Amino acid sequence: MATVLAMFSVLKDHVKLKVSESDVAIDSIVFKMHYRVTFLLLLAGTLLVTGRQFIGEHIRCIGGAGMTDEQIKVINTFCFFTSTYTVVKHFNATSVELGEIAHPGVGPAGKDDRVVHHAYYQWVPFVLFLQAICFYAPHYLWRNVEGGRLKVLVSGLHMATLALRDTSFQTDNGVSVMSKAERDDKVRQIRVAFINRIHLNRPWAYYMCLCEVFNFINVLVQIYLTDWFLGGTFLGLGQAVAAGTIEGDMDPLDVVFPKVTKCVFHKYGASGTIQNHDALCVMALNIVNEKIYVFLWYWFIILAVLTGLGLLWRILTMVLHARSVLFNKLVFLMACPGKYSPWNVLTVTKEYHFGDWLFLYYIAKNVDNYVFKELLQQLAEDMQGRRAQRQNIVQEEEPLTQ
Repeated sequence: MATVLAMFSVLKDHVKLKVSESDVAIDSIVFKMHYRVTFLLLLAGTLLVTGRQFIGEHIRCIGGAGMTDEQIKVINTFCFFTSTYTVVKHFNATSVELGEIAHPGVGPAGKDDRVVHHAYYQWVPFVLFLQAICFYAPHYLWRNVEGGRLKVLVSGLHMATLALRDTSFQTDNGVSVMSKAERDDKVRQIRVAFINRIHLNRPWAYYMCLCEVFNFINVLVQIYLTDWFLGGTFLGLGQAVAAGTIEGDMDPLDVVFPKVTKCVFHKYGASGTIQNHDALCVMALNIVNEKIYVFLWYWFIILAVLTGLGLLWRILTMVLHARSVLFNKLVFLMACPGKYSPWNVLTVTKEYHFGDWLFLYYIAKNVDNYVFKELLQQLAEDMQGRRAQRQNIVQEEEPLTQ
């Protein structure tokens, strides 16, 4: 048990069960399912298929009578690094039950009999690790583009409700709480920064949406990549396992991930004649592989559906953010629970570009509801002042044009 825990200890730095004071939300829950959940699942799968403490040797072959231990080791190595195979006509559950063949897919084969070569098992850890990197890549890109902009603005405001004193202090849990003056100054900084960057947040929002599209494309690509890697058997794997039958009432997992396979090793005899050693190989590694890929089938499907729904939601926010007061109230209520004036929500969001609206939404997700209500009120007053200023300029220019 200690060995198992030590092997998975490399993942502990990536698993966050508690939200720390410095954590800032810069993306959605669905986004996090890609670079946190899926990334960790694939890394865990990589560790499982490379750890021999679970199943022992990945492959063990029987090479015939009279072979020494060294010769058996050579055959094990040869069959693992080349490929093993199964005979299609012997995938028959009835023949196995009647004792006509020893194992599914293992039996005599003629020259014209169809065989399936299995070479994927040696590449499984590399492919799983590559897929983990692919699921992390959009987050890495977005984090570098975002550049910590939100964190600089909202840091320290998650406990702003407690900022009722003239001096800062620390709670019994060691959490720092700013003073009233510091809180008001922080809100002013957010307001000024937001006003000054109106219409400049478009690249910020575009990059986020682009990375969300990358997530959706990536999960679809990984589904088809895995299907190609497993020889076209992955797309229907979950359905076949649920149905329980495939190709002659065989267990689908025995067909895709055979536990016993064949391997032919050629060597020279004493007189220089080529000798063929027909080996029977036990594929212990496939016990782990089958469980990993059945789980990934269901997880990839769920993740693809949720990511697609996330993109539809993003499109909906683009359409309704400046048109519906009720929509804005519901969205900002989910982001930061509290009571807001409908007039404030309408005033702040009506004239903003989607990029400004999305930036304001993530500010709401990262600050206390009292602080956001105060910020929303001030932004509404600023917007009203800017609108009045534009109207005055227009009225002054009208006599000149006449």
